[in-house]
Amino acid sequence: MNVMRLRKLITILCDRYFLTTLIAQRVAAGIEHKPVLKNLDAQTVVDMGANRGQFALAARRWCRSANIFSFEPLMGPREIFKRVFGSDERTQVFPAAIGPSAGNAVMHVSARDDSSSLLPIGVVQTELFPGTQEVGVETVEVGRLSQYLQRARIQGPALLKIDVQGFELSTLMGCEDVIQCFKWVYVEASFVEFYDGQALAGDVIAWLGRHNYSLSGVYNPTYSVSGSAVQADFLFTSNSLKPAA
Repeated sequence: MNVMRLRKLITILCDRYFLTTLIAQRVAAGIEHKPVLKNLDAQTVVDMGANRGQFALAARRWCRSANIFSFEPLMGPREIFKRVFGSDERTQVFPAAIGPSAGNAVMHVSARDDSSSLLPIGVVQTELFPGTQEVGVETVEVGRLSQYLQRARIQGPALLKIDVQGFELSTLMGCEDVIQCFKWVYVEASFVEFYDGQALAGDVIAWLGRHNYSLSGVYNPTYSVSGSAVQADFLFTSNSLKPAA
């Protein structure tokens, strides 16, 4: 067990909320996001690529008063999410992915479902992360964020989190008409192509720059066996926040 995993396990074991969920639902909270979440006063968290609720659990712990709107297109992980948050009236999960246009799309399902993507799983992904190969496909719903959330529901200050396995730029495009409702955008992006045709970190940074967001932090970098950084979590802060109408 590496140092990061050991620290994560210790944190979960020492936190009754996280430990109860781990035992009952076998879902480990994304405590690696604590350095970001504990410093935000987010009243709304929009969680793209929610999977089983790992990030949402961390958001509930460190943004306690926030309304959490999560999006998970795959049925299996989404049903677990519902069990995890069944009694939490301020957390809702939508059965959809967010993209530039509405319709249905094919999700490439990974052997580790949190590595599934709307893009084909590439060779580099399976080489660097063994056990993430495609094991099937599932047709899922895709739509723009404004189809599911009206501006009035995105109460500020708001955080947009995106962890969608190579589909980051398309997801941002699907949020474009409401993007300025968010004070912060927190997105996982890659420096190499893990999924066929994915936009890289530079493309994500440039898009958010054009929408008047500045990069304000880089967290949780992942490295290849040669020591090169291959992906990280990027925090952006709005330079011209417009309140929700």
